[in-house]
Amino acid sequence: MLRAFRSDVAQPVEPGSMTDADRYRTFKQLGLFLLCTAWVALGVIGRDPWKTEDAIAFATAWEMVQRGDWLVPRLAQELALDQAPLVPWLSAAGVAWFTPMLDAPDAGRLGVALLLALLLALTGAAAQELNGRNRRWMPVLIVVGSVGLFDRSHQLSQDLALAVAVALAIYGVALAARKPLAGGATLGIATGAAFLSAGWIGPLWTLLPPLLLPALGSSWRTRGYAATVAIAIAIAAPLGAMWPWALHARSPELFGAWWQASIAAALEPWVVNGGPDPTWLAKNIVWVAWPAFPLIVWVLWIRGRGFNGGLRERGLIVPATYAIVMLAMLAVTSDARVMQMLPVLAPLALVASLEIDSWKREHSAALDWFGILTFGLTAIVLWGFWIDAYINGMSPRVAFLLRDTETGYATSFRLREMLAAMFLTVLWIVLVRPARRSNRRAILNWAAGMTLVWGLIATIWLPYINARRTYNAVAESIGMYRPASGCLARRDVGDAQRAAFYYFAGVVTVPETAEEAERCSSLLVQYGRLPEGTPSIDGYAVQWEGSRRGDSTERFVLYRRVT
Repeated sequence: MLRAFRSDVAQPVEPGSMTDADRYRTFKQLGLFLLCTAWVALGVIGRDPWKTEDAIAFATAWEMVQRGDWLVPRLAQELALDQAPLVPWLSAAGVAWFTPMLDAPDAGRLGVALLLALLLALTGAAAQELNGRNRRWMPVLIVVGSVGLFDRSHQLSQDLALAVAVALAIYGVALAARKPLAGGATLGIATGAAFLSAGWIGPLWTLLPPLLLPALGSSWRTRGYAATVAIAIAIAAPLGAMWPWALHARSPELFGAWWQASIAAALEPWVVNGGPDPTWLAKNIVWVAWPAFPLIVWVLWIRGRGFNGGLRERGLIVPATYAIVMLAMLAVTSDARVMQMLPVLAPLALVASLEIDSWKREHSAALDWFGILTFGLTAIVLWGFWIDAYINGMSPRVAFLLRDTETGYATSFRLREMLAAMFLTVLWIVLVRPARRSNRRAILNWAAGMTLVWGLIATIWLPYINARRTYNAVAESIGMYRPASGCLARRDVGDAQRAAFYYFAGVVTVPETAEEAERCSSLLVQYGRLPEGTPSIDGYAVQWEGSRRGDSTERFVLYRRVT
């Protein structure tokens, strides 16, 4: 028989007094807050911009500050009007306000911490509005414990900002049941922010699900809900239009260039040669959304049989509609990226949390012990590899396991990071000690384990990860061989690489097909793996070649014109 969850019945107490239950609840709330704070804060500072979105967004923001022009996004001195401006604005504000107290990349990434905090807070607020106060923490912990995006979510990206907008939109739709006007205003702000975060895909992901809800239940076929949607559109339209309007006010040509770039960016996923991969979503949804995925299967099993309100309950329909719309669009998108699944996490977590209390105890115990073993062994391996690399240098076997082509790397000892890593390890051991097992405790332990692993990577292993992902050394090498004229043509060089080269060494390139490239005496080419050696190009001689430390997937070759 399914066990329904019921909160403890409050006992009469003297006014102003605090019971043991109140003290325990306060302590538990504080512990959950500290866990979420650690997950948000770790990995934000102490590293260079990383490939791909992180480098692009930061370089765009950095150039805004350098030029004093926050209206027009540029990337390595080229217009980047296909980049939505909200994330660069947020990053530029950090750079402008917190440097030189922090290095520019660290200051620019403070926006990541803000966005992650908003994502968790809005997910909890939506859960409370949809399902009650005692359900607000479970979706938050599921988001924290999501496997697929624990490192990607800590990078500057439009997908992170869109995830926040989606969570805000869900909260607005949930709030509309009690306060139609406030819910409409919230939904409108979310839709406008989504457009400024990710372009035209943003309003589709935030506003299309509310427009579909009237077809799914009579609760949304009311005058109040119609007013909610109308207010949302009335607020979203001017909010989203303010940036294009400002571009037009400065220059109609700029507006025209933005219009063409934004339409091209919106249509690109649908016109890429080859079409969508029908298996892409199936291959990625399970591990990206873990542990939400098995919980959602249980929700559908229970609710599909008519228990606990069935499939018609508001707390299920609203987030499920958002999740289905986004996943369906990703499934038919050509060249979809795992990073684009970040906005789906909040609605999936909201659905997954609905039947945690009715989950069979043996299932939750299996997840709990699987998490304890997985994260415990992972922590032991991370600590063991770090100690061995610190004493002896990275061995060939460890380098192979880490997909690193360079051996002998010696990890560094930094007291602050070491204390943080030791604290997280001890805290995790204390938290998962043998205690009264419960379904909710299994989710908490999983989130704590994910925070531990991310914490070890973001503290003692951060210098190594940063050394592999930064383009600093490559950019400086290219800068040393840059021609005196400064004119450097490029072929197949990605946006993230261009951004990093410009930030680290001021290297500016022009497309090989551009007219000005004819005057360039050097050509920079980005290759993948080169098992057969460096290719030759007629009329050019190899001047320099190199790659990131330990990276065999990218090779940069600088050619000098000889004829």
